[in-house]
Parts: sequence; structure tokens; C-alpha cells
Amino acid sequence: MTVPQGILNILIVDDETNIRKTLSYCLETEGHSVVSVANSLEALKEAKRRPFDIAFIDLRLENENGMDLIPPLLAESPWLKVVAITANATIETAVEAMRRGAADYIEKPFTSAQVRLLTRTLGHIRDLENEITVLKEDRRRFAPESLLQSNNPKMQRIIETLHKAAASEAIILLRGESGTGKSVFARTIHNCSPRAKKPIMIVSCPAVPSELLESELFGHAKGAFTGAVRENPGRIAACEGGTLFLDEIGDMALPIQAKLLRFIQDKEYERLGETMSRKANVRILTATNVNLEKRVAEGLFREDLFYRINVISVHVLPLRERREDIMTIADDFCRYFCRTNNKTIIGFDASAEQALRTYSWPGNVRELRNAIERAVILGNGDFITGSDLPESIVPSMSSPGVGDPVTLSTLEEFHIKRILQKTSSIQEAAAILGIDQATLWRRRKTYGI
Repeated sequence: MTVPQGILNILIVDDETNIRKTLSYCLETEGHSVVSVANSLEALKEAKRRPFDIAFIDLRLENENGMDLIPPLLAESPWLKVVAITANATIETAVEAMRRGAADYIEKPFTSAQVRLLTRTLGHIRDLENEITVLKEDRRRFAPESLLQSNNPKMQRIIETLHKAAASEAIILLRGESGTGKSVFARTIHNCSPRAKKPIMIVSCPAVPSELLESELFGHAKGAFTGAVRENPGRIAACEGGTLFLDEIGDMALPIQAKLLRFIQDKEYERLGETMSRKANVRILTATNVNLEKRVAEGLFREDLFYRINVISVHVLPLRERREDIMTIADDFCRYFCRTNNKTIIGFDASAEQALRTYSWPGNVRELRNAIERAVILGNGDFITGSDLPESIVPSMSSPGVGDPVTLSTLEEFHIKRILQKTSSIQEAAAILGIDQATLWRRRKTYGI
């Protein structure tokens, strides 16, 4: 189901039937999804079943104080905007409601115009919060625009396919080596989709221990396990209406695969420590650098889940297969790191350009980014030279060997790069190095390869 921009999930808590009907009619005519209940118990039950953006709460329920409902609702959904409804508005009442977490209040009797204006304002604030989150992530994960463009005909077709698929609700599987920019393409798909104003959450499956991944995705109740001192809504709830990107899904443990399959099929899930089913409207995007068909044959990946996520499959080319784009991407990185480091480097000299064009780039765009950042920081002239680049990239420079006066981490970094260059898969490289794939993934992240 496509999520139109501006549509909000709204909860109404009021013991007066007419108030509930009036508010519901007013908000539903604006196109919002509305649930109305008469007491705190029903309100908390609904909040556990589905996420809400705004809650209108009467402060004087029949046998309850509506203010007492605000903290537990916010514990369920920290992003929730609570509007206190009061018939006797005073400064003390407003201050106390705000202290407990309310975003605003409205006094009875209110008009439809007041409700609509308040809802639009709070909806706009939610949109801005989502945009700020995205901008912070984009700034931290900077990727050049040239990565999303190409002079390579095959890559051009891939980018065109992704733009077409973005407008749909289809699950997309991004395949390709580590560091090729799959997460950047996932963000582009989200930003070009009808869900663009809603959040996108990125979960790197190998980066989270398998025993914690279920909690990270689906959330947990307080006391669900040792150390669960407070409730965790989970990433699925946090990106309601938006997109969940599961990076390196091939490393997901089988028990979690079963729960993910159920969520994809039914849009339902349970938090750890709870039996109540919750609903969420979230689009799934996935990525992998392993052969999932082989994983299925080995019994390490569920066949039914594979078919569900393999609706649209796109193979993102490694950097060595789109050499036409290397210097364009490098120039973008150079300009970016010059701005962030207050440098005035103009570009690359002939030796640096030759090295960048001919290197095999086992770490792909991620390795290129780190190489350019290092060169900008260490470079002193108007141009980046071959001597400013890492030793592994410039063929003329000697490679470190056993017994050389270098650190163990330098030897390890060089050895891992050489093994990655000579092998065709992460599994093969990990087997040669004598470490598991998760450890190799972390080493690659550490060294930027």
C-alpha cells in the first residue's frame, strides 16, 4: 500500500462519544487514519498494536487522569506528538501537561479549523524531524552525486531500473560487492518513492550480534532479557510509513529470517517479551554481497524468504567494472573533503590519476573515499600526487613485509587487501585468512576496504 504524503496515524482518547465522533470526522475528512478509544487501557492496547504520529488525550477521563497516560504512551512511541484536551485550561495545567511530554494543548469547546491547523502544524514538525534525521545521516554518510550517475552503459541501465522501481512498493534486492554503494542506492530508492517524507532506517545485519538483531528490528518489552531496563520500540516501529533497509541480509540468522518473512507477508510482528501482535506499514529493501542461491542450497538462508525479497534484483557494479566513473567520483570526494578540512587542492596530478585509474579497488567506493580523504589531509600542494595516496594503491611504492619496521595493523591491512584482490568472494577470503565473515567485515570497515 502506497503511503500518501501528509497522512498521519492519529489516536483519540476521550470518554465523551460526541467528542470522539467529532474529532474523528474532522481528521478523517483530512485523509488521516484515526482510532478513537474511551479510556487509558484501550489507548495503551492500541498503541501497542500500531504506531501513531499524534494523540489527542482528554485530561479528564471518566475515572482517570489523562495526564497519567502521557508518559506510558511516549514510552511506547517516543516520536509521538501528544495534544492535551482540556475544558479548564490554566497555565498550571498546560505546564504540567508539557512537563509530562505533551507537545501542545487545545481547549474545549474547539472548532474544526483549530483541530486541522494544530494537526497540520504537528504533522509538519514530524516531517521536519524526519528530514533532520535524514540530513544528519546523509552528512555522516556523504556519497557523491556522481555515484548515482555513470558513463558506463551497463551502470546507466541499472540506475534507470532503480529509479523505475522506486515508485513501486516492490521489495528490491541490491546485490554487489561490499563498498559498491548499495546503501546509497537504497537511500536514493527511498527518496524517489512516495514514502520519501517518512523515515528510512538502515540495519547492517553483520554489525549487530545475532542475539541482539531481533530486538534491534522488532523491539523488546522492559525485562524481556537481562539488561532490558526499558522498552525499545525497534527499527520497524521507528520507520512507520517509511523504509527499512536490511544491509547484508545474507548474514541474518535463520530464526530471525522466519520472523522477517512473517512481517513481509502479514505486516505483523511481536516484540521480544510480548505476545501481542503489532502492525506496521514499512517497505523493505535488502542488500547482500554473498550468493544467496548458494546460501539457500546450504540451508543457511530460507528459500521462501529468498523468493519474497528477490522481486526486483539489481547487481551494482564494482568500481573496477565502471572505470569511466572513477575520476568523476574521486573529484567529488576531493571537493567534499577539501571543504570539510579547509583545504584548497585543485585536483590530481598525472601520477595520482594513473594510480587511481589502474588500481583494482577491492574495497570499491568505500576504499576510494578513504584514499581521497587521506590524500586531502596529508597533501600539501595544489594537486594530490601519487605519494599522497596509500601505498597499496601506488604500484611504484614498496609493500610492507614481515620484519619491516611497520605496525601489525599495517601488515594486517595490506594482507587483507591482497587476499581480497586474489579471491572472488568474502567467504573465500575469510576462509584463507582463517577468520569468520563477520570479523572480516569489521576489519574491512576499520581499514576502509
